[in-house]
Amino acid sequence: MKALGGRSAGSHGRRRIVALAVVGALVVGAVALAATASAGKKTHTAKAPTAKNVIVMISDGCGYNHMLATDYYQYGRTGKQVYQKFPVRVGMSTYSVFGGYDPRLAWKSFDYVKSGATDSASAATAMSTGYKTYDAAIGVDVNKQALYNVSQRAEALGKSSGVVTSVQWSHATPAGYVAHNESRNNYAQLAQEMIDDSMTDVIMGAGHPQFDNNGRPAANSYKYVGDLVTWNALKAGTAGGDADGDGIADPWTLIETEADFAALTVGTTPKRVCGTAQVYSTLQQSRGGGDKADPYDVPLNTDVPDLVTMTRGALNVLDNDTDGFVLMVEGGAVDWAGHANQSGRLIEEEIDFNRSVEAVCRWIEKNSSWDETLLVVTGDHETGYLWGPGSDPTWRPIVNKGKGNVPGMQWNSGDHTNSLIPFYAKGAGAKQLRKQADERDFRRGRYMDNTELGKVVFELLK
Repeated sequence: MKALGGRSAGSHGRRRIVALAVVGALVVGAVALAATASAGKKTHTAKAPTAKNVIVMISDGCGYNHMLATDYYQYGRTGKQVYQKFPVRVGMSTYSVFGGYDPRLAWKSFDYVKSGATDSASAATAMSTGYKTYDAAIGVDVNKQALYNVSQRAEALGKSSGVVTSVQWSHATPAGYVAHNESRNNYAQLAQEMIDDSMTDVIMGAGHPQFDNNGRPAANSYKYVGDLVTWNALKAGTAGGDADGDGIADPWTLIETEADFAALTVGTTPKRVCGTAQVYSTLQQSRGGGDKADPYDVPLNTDVPDLVTMTRGALNVLDNDTDGFVLMVEGGAVDWAGHANQSGRLIEEEIDFNRSVEAVCRWIEKNSSWDETLLVVTGDHETGYLWGPGSDPTWRPIVNKGKGNVPGMQWNSGDHTNSLIPFYAKGAGAKQLRKQADERDFRRGRYMDNTELGKVVFELLK
């Protein structure tokens, strides 16, 4: 689609700031040098794989058993999710810079994975930059120096970029794909950087300062959207710096209602969109009555988009750019349900995420192709140490009670764990990701590290 009043297709980043391109060249320079033939020697080298579009979908806090429990509820059996048929199906380690993962110890002691876990900030930084860092770090290394992320690389190449989440849009995972800060808790600073200083084209999530967790009007903090000044500028249509390097400001278009989000999924679109749903913490997980409720027993918030609608809207904005894009979509509240040990809300959130993956697959097959688009489906860490009833000191399986019934499950923690998590990939460059899975866990099989996702994406973005 052609953007309303905006750039012509394919022109988005051709006037990008030169410094970004220089840094990007340094990042991929080693790859280019390795491909150069020795002096005076004729060689034949295969063309390096590339990806026009890269879509990374992160179910925050999701481990193998979160997916399994949702499969049992949704279908009565496993193997029905579209990503479970992807050609790349491996595991991923997630520890932060001072940690590690030992498969032998992980299956020897039930308590081993309860320590050494990453948080979402360092995990997002690892996946978006290819470098491990300390917990709470957003896009910075252990010395608190800014790291170059895949969204910046895309923008330097003339592509577009975006982030979508079911929690506050300045939260750790979306911020980790856009911003740079020594602490994930500096929400106002992160939001201000995302709005005023980034070249990103789509930002969507919760964090609305004028609504509560049930979607009712209420006075709340402005920190997740920057501050009152930033919010008023968004409302006025004046927020946003020069995103394409032409010396002219590129303001954001703010959308808020479910109707606004639905309208964005079809037809022409604004140049840049900040979607802030009319709910404070999460789209649905934080609404009242959730601790013991079965899935959907408590009515969903109204006038709030689901993750599917936001994802479809983001794709409709980003595909204006014929050069391609990088998009991160997060099912952020899966993690929140895990922290709260909410079995019903976990299943709701994972189903919403699963449907978003299906929507992305449909978009690829209708508007792009698997030859030019890479889709990754994974998590950032496991939350809640979810296993079957009677687990500890051993590991017992989730109990299938049939479609539409909450399976037998037992939470063994209220925090993150250092467990391996599932990783799926399909499309352009997926084989490069499979090659990274060169470590083996005797129970989960082959696995890669989260930094290897970022490194491969950089190699594919040329």
